[in-house]
Amino acid sequence: MFKTILVPTDGSHLSEKAINTAIEFAKFSGGRILALSVAEPYPFSPMAESSMATDPGTYEENMLALAKLNVQKVADAAKNAGVSCEMLTAQAFNPDEEIISAAEKHHCDAIFMASHGRSGLSRLFLGSKTQRVLAHSTIPVLVLR
Repeated sequence: MFKTILVPTDGSHLSEKAINTAIEFAKFSGGRILALSVAEPYPFSPMAESSMATDPGTYEENMLALAKLNVQKVADAAKNAGVSCEMLTAQAFNPDEEIISAAEKHHCDAIFMASHGRSGLSRLFLGSKTQRVLAHSTIPVLVLR
């Protein structure tokens, strides 16, 4: 059974479905949750240096604070259900790589995550973090739409 479940969250309404499913599963199986939120660093572009609207340091502080709020919501929901939860935040340009790394580092048995379900050109241009996690994960990944 899955005893340690990694739940990446971006704080979106869609990720709530994965969070709730993971908590229910952990409660049923006697497992625990590892909540992860990845803050993306300031999107620095040398071409746009003179037109920066936000201080990069402030931006990154705000993104990390938001990531901490995201994992705190998971921890609160898990606590209310009587499920153990550890909170992790990270900063990376590629959240999918951070998700895979956290799963390996913390010996997770499964990843429960949401997918925005993009297709066509939007998927081509925006990419799919979920698709990349599916492609590179060595453990089961449950994707909720």
